[in-house]
Amino acid sequence: MVYFDSWDEFVSKSVELFRNHPDTTRYVVKYRHCEGKLVLKVTDNHEATGASAKIWCLKFKTDQAQDAKKMEKLNTIFFTLMTHGPDADISDVSGKEQAEQQQSKKGRGRRQ
Repeated sequence: MVYFDSWDEFVSKSVELFRNHPDTTRYVVKYRHCEGKLVLKVTDNHEATGASAKIWCLKFKTDQAQDAKKMEKLNTIFFTLMTHGPDADISDVSGKEQAEQQQSKKGRGRRQ
């Protein structure tokens, strides 16, 4: 189990783990209200036998409110990878901003 201090490093390793083992990778979000901490865990349940058997567990812990926005972007990245496959391009993935832009394109009110 590895705790990361850097958000960017956590995201890059998590995406790399998903791309290597897309069928066995899990993403878990846990919020502990009593401590005010948000814990993100990405793990693969890759069941290999022998000396080369490794189970990867990557964790990021935070108590900062602004990290919730980062978590939303990570959700979007994982949803993109799960729906489009592990080789999907995630360079243009942006979280809430993209959804808001799409909503603003829709007309509001009546046509005249």
